[in-house]
Amino acid sequence: MAISNPGGLLNSVPAQRQQALATNYLDLAATTNEGWAQQYVPDLMEKEAEVFGPRTISGFLAQVGAEEAMTADQVVWSEQGRLHLSYKGKLTDTTSFLVQADIDGADSDNSGISNGHTGEVRHGIRVNDTVIVADANQVTKCLVTAVSTDDVTLAPYGAAALGTATNTDQATTILVYGSEFGKGTNYHDASAADTDVRGANEPTFKSFTNKPIIMKDYYEVSGSDASRIGWVEISTEAGGSGYLWYLKAEADTRARFTDYIEMSMLESEIGLDGTAATNADLLINGQGNKFGTEGLFAAIESRGNITTGVTGVNAATDLAEFDAILAEFDKQGAIEEYMMFVNRSTSLAIDDMLASMNSYGAGGTSYGVFNNSEDMALNLGFTGFRRGSYDFYKSDFRYLNDKATRGSINDANAANAIRGVMIPAGTSSVYDQTVGASMKRPFLHVRYRASQTDDRRMKSWVTGSVGAATSALDAMQLHFLTERCLITQGANNFMLMK
Repeated sequence: MAISNPGGLLNSVPAQRQQALATNYLDLAATTNEGWAQQYVPDLMEKEAEVFGPRTISGFLAQVGAEEAMTADQVVWSEQGRLHLSYKGKLTDTTSFLVQADIDGADSDNSGISNGHTGEVRHGIRVNDTVIVADANQVTKCLVTAVSTDDVTLAPYGAAALGTATNTDQATTILVYGSEFGKGTNYHDASAADTDVRGANEPTFKSFTNKPIIMKDYYEVSGSDASRIGWVEISTEAGGSGYLWYLKAEADTRARFTDYIEMSMLESEIGLDGTAATNADLLINGQGNKFGTEGLFAAIESRGNITTGVTGVNAATDLAEFDAILAEFDKQGAIEEYMMFVNRSTSLAIDDMLASMNSYGAGGTSYGVFNNSEDMALNLGFTGFRRGSYDFYKSDFRYLNDKATRGSINDANAANAIRGVMIPAGTSSVYDQTVGASMKRPFLHVRYRASQTDDRRMKSWVTGSVGAATSALDAMQLHFLTERCLITQGANNFMLMK
């Protein structure tokens, strides 16, 4: 019998999806060169190769947060202001300080203390308070002799007047550290223009809000295709396996939608009215100018802290950078446990930083595992460390590494790449205006819409004519929907590594 070399498999053009088309089959009964009866037809490996490992990136929020149902169109919560009075401003002359912002840089109207007695003083500094005035030229102790809406008149204890007026916005800091009164005096100075400036200081709360977004996706297979027999053995991220080809595609759609849910909670931003993306494009009714939602990265960039590292290329690669991070955390409340979720390069840089602290690290004899023997595998990585009073626990963040997600974005724009995020462990105490009480919750938690009749945490349903017919559509459609938002409480305690 003559053996011939087939000139090509004419019907083996791969399809983008697992579909039985006229261009992607092998004819078992063919008598021409392309049939399986020929010697050089390749063996069929029916099991799908998993060449990208675990493809899903979800799970981050499950580790660091919680989920809670809601019934409203928005979530409103309040966070405590700072206890002590410290402001930024400028010296307009050698005796006058103009209050411009609280110590966190917000406008003085939003400071943590208001003088409720007068109703017009937008700061908490009062006559007879003793303060420290500091800028690049001086650190001076002063007595407050008069105040108005924004101006504070100062009398230095050790000089006739303050030094040269800076007259530069927010270049001077003023801190109230106590008070001093003469014998037999009242709270106010009777010689002051406003004799009621000694009003009681009332704490104010910073109020924040976020709104949920609705996310949708679906998968469709026609009734005819649902009965085809072009099976491929598969396994899914959920752990399932088998030969039902269309369930493989459905599982991929579900896994991708689950990832979209988490990615949206990380990446989303509040829309600005008048921009290219508007609420009209989203067909939002009754929401005014509100569209979009505030994700984790946006919350940290607007209300939290950002580090770019000592070199500006990679974040937190040496102790000097970590010491700077600790100094900032000391200013924000000194929460002592942090979880770091970082990309690969930052993770390795931290490992190298910690290894360099070991006097034997250069020789590689006790790098990581300090009781090594020749029969042990050398541990070249670290999962956590303690610096000062802070504990840091390091974990790889797949979302920042995967080339199909943030990994490719980081490669495309290294200057704005996100290298990692530091999240405080534990809970925060906030006043929830929806519940009407002070409650303890994780710093990160997801709110999803739910009621007695409809739970929108993760809805899925089937429509069409396949199986239990629900419509005249000759297909099966699997629908996915969620409505949720992320609540980032105490963002001032978070650190974004860029």
